[in-house]
Amino acid sequence: MKIIFGDFPGGAHAFEFIISPHYNSISMDLTPSNVSMLCCSSPQFLEMECENLGTPSLKPHIEIFLEGIHFWTWFELLEALKQCQELFPSKSYLSILDKIVDQLIERLTSPCIVTSPYTCSSNRSSFQNSCDTTSSNNSWRNNNCFGTTWWFEHLLFLNIDLLDKIIRTMISHDFDHCVVSKFLFYYHNLSCVGASQGEKIETIKVIINLLSLLDIESISCKDLFNLNRIAISLKASKFFRNNIESLIGPLLDQVNIDYLLVPSPHGKDHAYDVDFVLRVMHIFLLGGSFEVCLNRVKRVVKMMDLFLVEVAPDPYLKSSEFEALITVLPDNVRESHDQLYLAMDMYLKVHAGIDEKEKMNICCVLNHEKLSPDVLRHLTRNLIFPSETKPRAHVTRQSRMKTLLQENDHLKNFFDSMFGKSFKNIDVKEDVEKRTYDGEELRKFGDLEGMESGTHLACVKKSGIHTMNNTIYLPKFCS
Repeated sequence: MKIIFGDFPGGAHAFEFIISPHYNSISMDLTPSNVSMLCCSSPQFLEMECENLGTPSLKPHIEIFLEGIHFWTWFELLEALKQCQELFPSKSYLSILDKIVDQLIERLTSPCIVTSPYTCSSNRSSFQNSCDTTSSNNSWRNNNCFGTTWWFEHLLFLNIDLLDKIIRTMISHDFDHCVVSKFLFYYHNLSCVGASQGEKIETIKVIINLLSLLDIESISCKDLFNLNRIAISLKASKFFRNNIESLIGPLLDQVNIDYLLVPSPHGKDHAYDVDFVLRVMHIFLLGGSFEVCLNRVKRVVKMMDLFLVEVAPDPYLKSSEFEALITVLPDNVRESHDQLYLAMDMYLKVHAGIDEKEKMNICCVLNHEKLSPDVLRHLTRNLIFPSETKPRAHVTRQSRMKTLLQENDHLKNFFDSMFGKSFKNIDVKEDVEKRTYDGEELRKFGDLEGMESGTHLACVKKSGIHTMNNTIYLPKFCS
């Protein structure tokens, strides 16, 4: 009679190793390098899980052996893990795999209990426990000089299914999310070398799913942009690209303008992917689990204004798209509209053929009260902008005076320290040319002896301050 095991775990070598002790009366030496093979082969194929008809059971011996897993070296754990991966390429459940993974993670989170990761004991049973804790700790210190990432290269052999299992177990054990994130990007960059397109897509999908389980603050936005670029080149599904964008959005303040300059998708004439920028901007403003604080918003506003200047000369950029870009951020988050005006000016010059309604839709976004004096003067003389937008520029001067009045407290303190007196009533009048000095005040300045004549008066004139009836007048902000 001939029995054929077409899928016997470990092949002929494993079968011979298990059977030989029963025919040759030799003892079976359990080691980390063969215990995984025995756990699978003996119960499933040779029915050696329990004592039956004189057939010896390996199960109690294996269980006793696995009680010493805490004393395995680091590389013995890796060897057992590799064997599990080779014997079980599918997602089949195996109790020993859980024990190995748990012990692996325990070593990484509790370095004080690790035996020397560079000690090889493949020729001995791991029942021979290491009692030399001093040498073990010294070996760990030498190994730990690589920081928290020294183990990255040791786990590059993992296939994508086993990687998924180990990372999920790490997360459930509250492993450092920053380290997990770094490892996932490290694994992706190196495992995709020489892989087929299908394998690369499958790897990206798993990586994205695992990243979504981490705290968003632990992920590098720059690495996400690189992952997004690769996903686009591999033509990954829109669903997974959207998942990447949902991770990029809340972290947008971590990158600079170069990362926003994503080439336009195939089939579009635009220089850059405007729709992508709009999507991640909307995600950023929603905030997600992040609090959108003022400093983070300022960085994104500055980057967005630079992006507008980059895309404004694009002759293929439609007015509706440009309008969407300039309105994606609310007006109150921009402290200055100078860059916005520059982008508008460039766009209107390149797209001179758009109608007046489209011009008005774009120009009405501009807040003249947030323009600097030079830009404001340029706007009043700019023939490209619709005439309806210019009268508002004159009103801005009065607004600037009101703003200056609101800031007069620190000016009063400044003059108090300079002149040694208190200025109580500050009022600015429109007609500066009619300002005069009160004679009594001038006499006070003139009566000061021991100083150069008119010193204080000179200081007053230089600072542009005019006094009249104990009142200080400030010059107009825009003259």
